[in-house]
Amino acid sequence: MSVAFLYPGQGTQRPGMLHDLPDHPAVTATRAEAERILPGSSLRDTAEALESTVTAQVALCVAGVAATRALAGEGAVPDAVAGHSAGAFPAAVAAGALTFAEALVAVRHRGELMRDAYPRGYGMAAVLGLSVSQVRRAVESTGTGDDPVYLAVVDTDHQVVVAGSDRALERLAATAARAGARRVRRLDVAVPSHCPLLGHVADAMADHLAAIPRRPLGVPCLGDATGRLLRDSAAVLDDLARGIATTVRWRDGIALLGELGTTLFVQTPPGDVLARIARAAHPRTRVITLAGTGVADAALLTRRARGDGADRHATARGTDASARPAPR
Repeated sequence: MSVAFLYPGQGTQRPGMLHDLPDHPAVTATRAEAERILPGSSLRDTAEALESTVTAQVALCVAGVAATRALAGEGAVPDAVAGHSAGAFPAAVAAGALTFAEALVAVRHRGELMRDAYPRGYGMAAVLGLSVSQVRRAVESTGTGDDPVYLAVVDTDHQVVVAGSDRALERLAATAARAGARRVRRLDVAVPSHCPLLGHVADAMADHLAAIPRRPLGVPCLGDATGRLLRDSAAVLDDLARGIATTVRWRDGIALLGELGTTLFVQTPPGDVLARIARAAHPRTRVITLAGTGVADAALLTRRARGDGADRHATARGTDASARPAPR
């Protein structure tokens, strides 16, 4: 395993993220397809629009698939894919578990279910500088039946995200500060993702995804809920549903990708959050972002890491260097 593509999730969205995608024919085609599937979805990236859970998740799906297709158009494909939270949907497209149309419809449904379940009074916060066990103790000491808080995402040994009510998050911030946290930062997420509060949403998503055909995967996909590589589409779709209500094990997944020999991590837009996590976990491994490196150079580095070579690409420009189908 040489190259892993990383897809960021909700909280990383930013104004202009769709307008700032690379100027590439595959990106243009992806935007046009998104418009046919969900009219109005291809360029809704103003600050006001992205305040919506639904719009943010749809935009992240469009960005991830567009970036993957641009790289595929330059002969660059991954050996594995990993999506963080809502980023798991474009990752599932890249792996072959979902078509782009299926992913867009599913992620819109996911966002609507989450928004309707908790329209106000809840959210998420990142706790920096405490160990996972310290954050777990803070969660246990501050959450109540009326104001719950849960461990939601383990990004690194000392970067943990919690989810719950606004009041519980305020109490947890004070508790974490007393325990020595470097910072507690509210995330740009208006719902309590990845915790039992969304158990009914996970059930509804499982019902929705049950109608999706099970297909052979082109590449394995990292499971958020398991932190392991999933090698069949049934497992990927189960993880997409289950992961909404369970802790994201990102730290474990990134460690596993390194153990399996990944030599290049490529983060798709927007931003560089996942790249920074991968770089910290594997300081001797090359980590790039598509936004910072550009399609041509990112594709060249990907092909070299996989041993696909520039000469081979030059003879078949625009084709998949490994004969895998491009994301649909």
